[in-house]
Amino acid sequence: MDYKIAVIKGDGIGPEIVDQALKALDRIGEKFGHKFNYEYLLAGGAALDKHGEPLPKKTVKACKESDAVLLGAVGDPKWDKEPGSNRPEAAILGLREQLGLFANLRPAMIFSELADASPLKAEILGGALDICIVRELTGGIYFGPRGTDTIKNGKLADLALRNFPKFAKSQNIEPEGRIAYDVEIYHEYEIRRIARLAFEMAMKRGKHVTSVDKANVLDSSRLWRQVVTEVHEDYPDVSLDHLYVDNTTQQLIKNPGQFDVLVTSNMFGDIISDEASQITGSIGMLPSASLGEGSFGLYEPIHGSAPKYTGLDRANPIATILSAAMLLRYSLDLGAEADAIEKAVNDFLIRGYRTPDILTEGKTPVGTQETGDLIHSFI
Repeated sequence: MDYKIAVIKGDGIGPEIVDQALKALDRIGEKFGHKFNYEYLLAGGAALDKHGEPLPKKTVKACKESDAVLLGAVGDPKWDKEPGSNRPEAAILGLREQLGLFANLRPAMIFSELADASPLKAEILGGALDICIVRELTGGIYFGPRGTDTIKNGKLADLALRNFPKFAKSQNIEPEGRIAYDVEIYHEYEIRRIARLAFEMAMKRGKHVTSVDKANVLDSSRLWRQVVTEVHEDYPDVSLDHLYVDNTTQQLIKNPGQFDVLVTSNMFGDIISDEASQITGSIGMLPSASLGEGSFGLYEPIHGSAPKYTGLDRANPIATILSAAMLLRYSLDLGAEADAIEKAVNDFLIRGYRTPDILTEGKTPVGTQETGDLIHSFI
């Protein structure tokens, strides 16, 4: 079959690691009789330099007309002086919003061959680790009202903060100076749909969902907990527990094996998934899928663009290669093909090859390009 895939290589190491994922997809096409048609698009800093904006309309349109999107990584400190709405990272938020990608799946797995790369002791890991973090992606603090203002004589120009002077007085805050605000807002339908996806995923895994919130402090978290509990009624075969986010971060280090599916809000999911990545030994190993309604999705490694490693042949492309496997599985319904890529990655590790971020004594060091070539040959 023919498939159309939108490819956004991005910035920094993005082009290098995406090229390795495309090698794997091309090999899958040869082996299983598929044709993947790639449309190369710009987003992030590369688009900012060429078009003056991080997310051109052309890119969004082409993504919508594709079967799936494969993304490298965006960003670089050289664009830090741009306003927030015009930084490369704004392209990521824009893609999620305009493509309706409300769910982010971030598996945190430890390949048995990489246990020695984890900072956790073997007795804490308790063997293989397989956690899936389901992060709500288009709501919460990243998409709520935000702004900055200056208080002069206790007055604010921003009507959204018209009650701030009263609050400042009650908290003994000086009514002069600069302030900034980001508001966390969740509608119950946003919580309900991400919770349902988490329970559906748990049904295919260990039938255990942990919902992460801060319900002892935040009203948005209290609604989150209520709605997740309501959705749970439709899944009696799945066990559910609730954890505060601070306790969750501790438990991920103390006893990560207790978790199966973690479901949480946008900001909490962002932080927890990065913590989980370090447990596995390297952020360069972890893929992600951002999904909406239906089969369409955007696939990317969870790491950033790492500009200091650009062109040095040091970046680990495995997270991006595994993201391509997720693309095959979730958007194209090609399970056997996804399995073939995942097996090739495992074969790569079994044979002792290691990129610099996961290199340990006695293993064979390889660079970005050779990693892609080897995994291609193992498919």
